[in-house]
Amino acid sequence: MEEEEQQNGEASPEEQPQQGGEPAAAAAFQAAPSEADNNGMLVGTNEYLEVGIHIATKTKSAGMKKFIYKVREDGLYLLDLKTIDSKIRVAAGMIAAYNPRDVVVTASRIYAIVAAEKFATAIGSRFIQGRVTPGIFTNPHRDDYIEAKLIMISDSRNEKQAIKEASMQSIPIVALSDTDNSTKFIDLIIPANNRGRKSLAYIYYLLAREVLKARGDIKDNSEFKLQPQDFEAKAEGGPHHQFAQHAPQIEAQA
Repeated sequence: MEEEEQQNGEASPEEQPQQGGEPAAAAAFQAAPSEADNNGMLVGTNEYLEVGIHIATKTKSAGMKKFIYKVREDGLYLLDLKTIDSKIRVAAGMIAAYNPRDVVVTASRIYAIVAAEKFATAIGSRFIQGRVTPGIFTNPHRDDYIEAKLIMISDSRNEKQAIKEASMQSIPIVALSDTDNSTKFIDLIIPANNRGRKSLAYIYYLLAREVLKARGDIKDNSEFKLQPQDFEAKAEGGPHHQFAQHAPQIEAQA
């Protein structure tokens, strides 16, 4: 069992981001302007800094280098906040373009499971908890076969089977990716701290809100009644509990 990276440190005000580019695969889903006056972002910079959404690992993969803003003195990479914000908005538009029942959200780490399941419930999509059973996206003769049109991945390291099957079926993949994650077969990368409890809750909170707005289910932010804490796993059982993972199992919402 892999231990969670320690990534929830507070960021200093000087850790400011710079603008990143959009991937070609997501060119059709341009980020809509922000509703509030937050320098064109969904929320203010301080909100992102407080949850550590940009605090990554001490390792970087080739595909994630372009999303790194700087390196902290302790060796942790910091992700570009404006790019994170832009990718969340592009991803929301992409997800909103699909029938929610054709969207499958996966999560394997305990913090991601809570946040991702709440997100799936909020937008009405399917949710798979734990490692994906081989054949669930490729074998129509299986009882649990899902004909997915879009896959949302919480962590490419633990959800390799979902990525493998989606790529075999040419199913577009949106993924939360930390600096140590592989980006192979990922169509839209949301660079982010995908292990931190508060970071994951905030990402999925924003994604849920923006998907519902993009679909026209709500008109503005004031109509979205959920709060970030609704997506947050509860830290219980002492310091070791927070690193625990659910046993591999499949849980698709009907």
